[in-house]
Amino acid sequence: MSRSINVNVDTKTFVRFWIIIAILIIFASLFSIALPALIIIGIALFFAVALMPLVKKIDKKFHKNRSKPGLSAGLVVGGLAVVILAVVAIVGPVVLRETAHFVSTAPEQIQHTISSWDGLNEIGNSFGIHDAKTQIINLLKDWSQSFLSSFPTTVLSSVGTIVNFLTATILVIALTILFITQGPQVLNSFLSVIDNKNGRASKICRKLVNRFADVISRYVTGQLTVAILDGLVVGISVFVITILFGISSGLAIPMAMIAAIFYLIPLFGPIITAITVSMMLFFSNPWAGLSFLIFYIVYEQIENNVIAPRIQGNSMNLPPLIILISIVLGMYMFGLLGAIISIPIAGIVKVLIESYPEIKAIKNASEQD
Repeated sequence: MSRSINVNVDTKTFVRFWIIIAILIIFASLFSIALPALIIIGIALFFAVALMPLVKKIDKKFHKNRSKPGLSAGLVVGGLAVVILAVVAIVGPVVLRETAHFVSTAPEQIQHTISSWDGLNEIGNSFGIHDAKTQIINLLKDWSQSFLSSFPTTVLSSVGTIVNFLTATILVIALTILFITQGPQVLNSFLSVIDNKNGRASKICRKLVNRFADVISRYVTGQLTVAILDGLVVGISVFVITILFGISSGLAIPMAMIAAIFYLIPLFGPIITAITVSMMLFFSNPWAGLSFLIFYIVYEQIENNVIAPRIQGNSMNLPPLIILISIVLGMYMFGLLGAIISIPIAGIVKVLIESYPEIKAIKNASEQD
């Protein structure tokens, strides 16, 4: 025996439901439109928090009786921007040049390598492919010619991306300086309002903000120190390898910069460095690329087990599983930027969880009042 269930919904509830749905849809649409701007603001805030200790040290040194980060903020942020633009200007042309050089010379190098390997034709015959060596070489020649013919168009099409990058960089610089100079005043004004209503809540908020800033600052300082060291080691090793194998030593500085930048990506950065630098050297000499790969694998074991723990310490105090989950989530949500900032964000979440009993106590006290 079947029973029918009648659900009576009044008009007011029905209207409220669809209004909420419409508001959520509008909010999601506005959020997706504003996401690029929110990412720029988030980057600027991250830089401001990370650079604030350095700005304060410089400001106190030159303005002993004042603690207003004015000129110091401009110098620090401007210096960082110059470094980033210099890296892009130096690394970009080298990567493009080496890639074009490899593509143009790859057929000849591969032809020279496989010319004496008669077993390749035998392998091809077993799969019904006659004269496999000639067909592989012809395919490589066609591919390289096609790539080189479209290479200028590819470079020109990237001009728009470069312009967008420069625009975003200018906005990040301006916002970072404003966050450093005016952020503390805005934060104090906000906390003073809370202080008038609940002094204990204001005290805990200040404590949380300081802990957040300490997490970001310690992480960035340690990561940058090891990244610079990693770049120096890669630069010196590439320079030595280029001398040993007769390659242009001009690769040393760009490869060092690439290593330092990629090291900022937790866990995956050294892997990307090993592949990228090895391939760049492989384009000129296969043995040079293999030699660097072996050296870098050995060095990474020393760096991960001896050097990095001494410099960075266990600043985040997070389990490896949580770190890996944070990196994966950050990478798939916001790409490369998300991977870089995922660990400090996980550290901030950890601080919030540890401070939850205090926050809950304040909430209960306010409800009793």
